[in-house]
Order: sequence, then structure tokens, then C-alpha cells
Amino acid sequence: MYQALYRKWRPKTFDEVKGQDAVVTTLKNQIISERIGHAYLFCGTRGTGKTSVAKILARAVNCEAAAGNGGNPCNVCDTCTGILNESSMNVMEIDAASNNGVDNIRDIREQVQYPPTQGRYKVFIIDEVHMLSTGAFNALLKTLEEPPEYVIFILATTEVHKIPVTVLSRCQRYDFKRISVATIVARLKELTDAEGIHIEERALEYIAKAADGAMRDALSLLDECVAFHPDENITYDQVLTVLGAADTGTFAKLFKAVAAADTAGALKIVESAVNEGKELSQFTTDFLWFMRNLLVMKTTDDVYGLIDASKESIETMKACAASATKESIMRYIRQIAELINRMRFSSQKRVLLELAVIRLMSPQAEEDMEGVLARLSEIEDRIRNGNLVQAAGEQVTSVEKGSNKAEERPAVRLEKARYDDLMNLKARWDEMINSLSGLNKALLHGTTVETDDGDVMVIVFDKSDVYNMSHRDSAVEEIKKTVAEKFGKEFIFRAKLKKSGEPDTRYVTEEELSKLINMEIEIEG
Repeated sequence: MYQALYRKWRPKTFDEVKGQDAVVTTLKNQIISERIGHAYLFCGTRGTGKTSVAKILARAVNCEAAAGNGGNPCNVCDTCTGILNESSMNVMEIDAASNNGVDNIRDIREQVQYPPTQGRYKVFIIDEVHMLSTGAFNALLKTLEEPPEYVIFILATTEVHKIPVTVLSRCQRYDFKRISVATIVARLKELTDAEGIHIEERALEYIAKAADGAMRDALSLLDECVAFHPDENITYDQVLTVLGAADTGTFAKLFKAVAAADTAGALKIVESAVNEGKELSQFTTDFLWFMRNLLVMKTTDDVYGLIDASKESIETMKACAASATKESIMRYIRQIAELINRMRFSSQKRVLLELAVIRLMSPQAEEDMEGVLARLSEIEDRIRNGNLVQAAGEQVTSVEKGSNKAEERPAVRLEKARYDDLMNLKARWDEMINSLSGLNKALLHGTTVETDDGDVMVIVFDKSDVYNMSHRDSAVEEIKKTVAEKFGKEFIFRAKLKKSGEPDTRYVTEEELSKLINMEIEIEG
């Protein structure tokens, strides 16, 4: 009869447990020194070895050879074999998900009264203990606090926050961490060699990533791939097909479409994923990790050890990372992470995914700080690249080279001292802006400074969406303080939106204007 890989390859000694070195070492030392506790709590995500370690511990505390065997059960004595084949009455395994009432705990309390018929300890393994009712927990407390010396409780849970504090305080707690991709791959190689399974290393790495830190999930996914392609050399592409996953190229196309605001292109990629039978929750999770890798590339030059991918994939991701700002990628990651949570409980995953993709391309629809930063970053890039597009309804006045169609710029007459102040301020305007805080710096980038009379300095915005931002007033206030510090002189500032086709202003001193018109200027006042 065929046995699933995760059952066939369940570890039988502490030394066979992978990825939980701290927990295993502590338990082995307790066995060797015979300082065994009466209650243990194993916490951690699914498939990380909690139940396996509980069964190994149940055998080790009853095996006479364990202390001299480095803390590992021998698995050959009568006690060990009886526990292994589940014929021993010394080890009771209870599923609290289906046995969570007070009566079930009372049965345990009755069994606690009788010593073991074989071996030194009677061990009760309660899996998913957080599922016990409040009454059941209360019924367990007294027994858990002062059990007979021959009784050991091992409680296992994936949701430790649901365990009452009164229970936590009575147990030795051990946290099982997610198993690393490298550790899972090494284990998969070991058992595929033993089973005669031929599979590409790249395929094993993908399975390990898809398992999300759970060894049991990795073995189940491998089992699924082997069943689909028996007696074959299993390739990376075949694993992607079986697991309904997408490769780096697909995510690169989707990301580039989003970064370019190509709505039709992005939705076509989603449609292709659906038509190819991709599991959309996994597709979305993989896309999240793809963008995580892009963010790592944006924030560090040394990606060794931080990104687990082939050279070809890394080059593809570098090209994608160059097409978007760090702020945009962070916004994408936040929205996709929120989408993954919503998809867990939805029957309309495609609609949610398509909506999220459209939102990624529409930062103007968001009112939070990340959305504002994304819009400002986009505007800044457009200004830097000279790729400005006028807002809907605006009229743009073009001036052809060599033509005489340009409007005559009005001249504003200023006193020499005020003229010098303005010219100095205009010359250092970019320097002033670059010394501002992040949001204000982005908001004022690309503005110019003008004046009407020399007393009031006017910050001129040429884009209505930036001018209308609620944060504008605080930006004006900060630039005012910065100018006062650097110039040693205070000015009054106000903001202005430049009208479509409005010409730039010329400034002249009274002396210059007098020379231009070749006559004396009479100053009224």
C-alpha cells in the first residue's frame, strides 16, 4: 500500500528533525540529564515538526537506551516499537479540534490516575490545543499544574495567542520556527535520492519556496508532482504546471505593465493566468515575493543571500526595478499583501486581483501618504525627464523656434535691493528645495519663485494636481523658514498656479528701465 512521503519520511529521532536545532538540542539535553518537565507547549506554524517532535519525545522519555544514545530513542526496544505502531497504552494522542469539550478532559483526568503498564511515563499529546473550550481549559488546569510524577503533557498549537495565560504559565514553551528554503531543499534532495526520483534542483527550490517554511507542505507538493509525472525526470516547468504557478517572466511582464500604467496589458496577463489554470492565491503570493526582490535590489547593492534566484531571473528583476521608484514598489507590496488577506475568504479571486492591479496603476485614487508620495514621485520623474502632459482641459501655448509668435513678457520694475534679493533667491531656489524634508521636497520640486512687488515672494506651480494638495501650506511654511535661515532675512511667501499659456515675467531695476526707455523715471509716492 502506498504511503505518502510526509508520513513515510516522518523523523523518528531528534537527529532527523530538520530546521529546529534549538528545540531539539534542549530536549535532548533534558533526556540525557533526566531533567524532564511535566508539561510542554509546542508552538509554531503548520508542518514545522511539532507533532513529530512530540512523538519522538514520548518515545525518548520511555526508552531506557535514550540517555546513552544522545537523547534519541532507539526505536527497536519493545517500548519504542509499541509507541511507533500505536499499540502502546502509554501514549495517548488527542485531537482537540474534535475533542474539545469538558467531558473529553475528564476522560484524560481519569486515565491520569493509572500508572503506565510499560515504561516510565504516560504521555498525553493534545494537538491543536487552542481549540479546547473555556470549560475544558479550566478542567485541565489542576491536572496540568500538579500531575502524577509519571505523567507528561505535550500540547501543540498553531495559534498560541488563543491559549489562556494560566495554561501558558504551567508549561515549558518551545517555538518552532519556519524552516529555511535551503534546509527544505537539502531534505528533499536526500529523500528523492533515496526514492529514486529524478527532479531538477531548480524545481526542488520552487517547491521549497512554495511550502512557505513547512516541511510537510513541501513533501506533499513533491508527492503531487511525482504523481503527475511518474517515472519521469521532473522539470521546473512541469512543477510550475502541476502547482498552477507562474515563472519570473510572467511577473516581469505584469510588473512592467503596471509600472507603465498599461491597464489592458496587465489585465490580459491576469486573464492568461486564469486560462492556464493558475491558482490565483499562489499567483498573487508569488507576485508579492517578486516585488519584494525588486525592493531589495532598490535598497542594497549586495543582493547575495537576500535573493534566491538564477542569474537570468536576477537580470530580469534588475530591469524591472529600474522602471519604478522605491516608493512605488513599497506601495505595490502593501496593496498586494492586503489583497492576499482578502482573497483567503473570497470566492471571486479574479475580480479582487483585477481590481487590485487597476488600483496599483491609479495612485491618484488613494488618499494615504504612500499614494501621495507615489504621485509626487511620478510628477518628479516627468519633470526630470521633460515628459510633462497637460491636465485635461488645459491649453498649451507652443512657441516655434525662430517664430515671432511668442507673447511679449511683461516687465516688473523693482528697486535694486529687492531685485538683488529676488535674483539671489531664484539662483539658489533648487538648493533651498533640496534641503527640505522628503514630502515637501517632492511637492516643491519643479516650482519657480517670482514676485509682484518685491515684498511678497510667489511660489509658482505649473501643475494643478500638485498645487491643490492639502499639504501645500506646510510646504510653503517650511520653505519660508529655510530661506530665513539661509538668507538671514524673512520674506512673505504665497503660492500661485500658473495659468495655461501664461508667459514668464521679466524683472528690471529702475535704473535698467530708465536706460531702456532713455528717459528719467519719476517715482510717485
